Amino acid sequence: MIKIVGVRFRNAGKVYYFNPKDFTLRVGDHVIVETSKGPEYGVITTGCKMVADDQVAQPLRDVLRIASEEDEAQMSEIRVKEKEALKVCREKVHEHELDMKVVGAEYAFDGSKMLFYFTADGRVDFRELVKDLAAVFHMRIELRQIGVRDETRMLGGIGTCGRELCCATYLREFQPVSIKMAKEQNLSLNPAKISGACGRLMCCLKNEEETYEFLNAKMPKMGAEAVTADNRSGKVVELDVLRQRVRVLFEEEDSKELEYFSVEDLTFQPRKKKDPSAQGQEKNKNKKEDKKPEQAAKPAKSAGAEKPKKDAAQDENAPSGENKKKSRKRKHKADAAAAAPEQAADRPAGQDAENSDRTDEKNGSKNGDKAAGKKHRRRRSRRSGETKHTSEMKIYADSGTQGE
Repeated sequence: MIKIVGVRFRNAGKVYYFNPKDFTLRVGDHVIVETSKGPEYGVITTGCKMVADDQVAQPLRDVLRIASEEDEAQMSEIRVKEKEALKVCREKVHEHELDMKVVGAEYAFDGSKMLFYFTADGRVDFRELVKDLAAVFHMRIELRQIGVRDETRMLGGIGTCGRELCCATYLREFQPVSIKMAKEQNLSLNPAKISGACGRLMCCLKNEEETYEFLNAKMPKMGAEAVTADNRSGKVVELDVLRQRVRVLFEEEDSKELEYFSVEDLTFQPRKKKDPSAQGQEKNKNKKEDKKPEQAAKPAKSAGAEKPKKDAAQDENAPSGENKKKSRKRKHKADAAAAAPEQAADRPAGQDAENSDRTDEKNGSKNGDKAAGKKHRRRRSRRSGETKHTSEMKIYADSGTQGE
């Protein structure tokens, strides 16, 4: 466990944690802390507390001292200098005709450098501007580009609710806000009504998102059928999420009636809550189904290529691999025997060499020399120049060798 204290350097912004050492600090006290930029002046926003070592970014810097009256006076002078520097910087930007808007200026507490914040639509070449500012202030100059939300935080203002902007008071970090949050809260999707002073979606939409998600889970959908306690069935036409009330339309012949009911007094089909894991499984299933037609559309492979596997249901009823080979051999032998008389009738007399080759082929097949049999068949086809029989072509295709 380690002891920490939270410090904020400006009116609004991120809170950084430091080691309070032996100082007794309370919320609102001004302190001087050690940072990577040197000593800085800050305000305590989170009192001393103990946290686990892995919850704090290391190295944890120390609180140097509690701010004295001299430090308070020095900080007041810095505030005045920052306003004057901001005016000078804006004049220089106007002289150089740069497409940028200077928002604020910040002096380092030790007076080593000055930082200017600006907004721009794109990249800006401000090298000449930095040279002019360095000649005026005689210190290190830095320019940092920020977004419209950070600009609004620095300038401050009053929101549409009549209160000071959230980002300029208590909001530490900006959270992503989407239009879905406005739909969940049944707000108008008019950009002028759901946008803040910065022109982006209001940050308070994120603050109320969880509350509306919890309340909407208890409400029926628009247009859903609802049944009252006295077994009357109607159609939901209006939802009051915050009061948890529903307006139901009853239609009986030519008459129509509208009536408000509490959600607890109605019976309806609840909303289905989407499960992220189930959605992922459904997407994978759809991808697999899309791949099947693509595989079926592929061209057939050449003779001797491996045949695609059949379904498990067909494999159970089909004969084993050895039985298939035996039945195929029997069929080829029967075809060869039926075709032998026809070939003998068509063959011209005096082909003793061919007959001797056939005898050698039979002897080789009897001895189990299949390679010799194939060699004699190829030699016979070259000598005679005759086309192979259909049964022989089929043998070649089944054995994985294309006939010549």
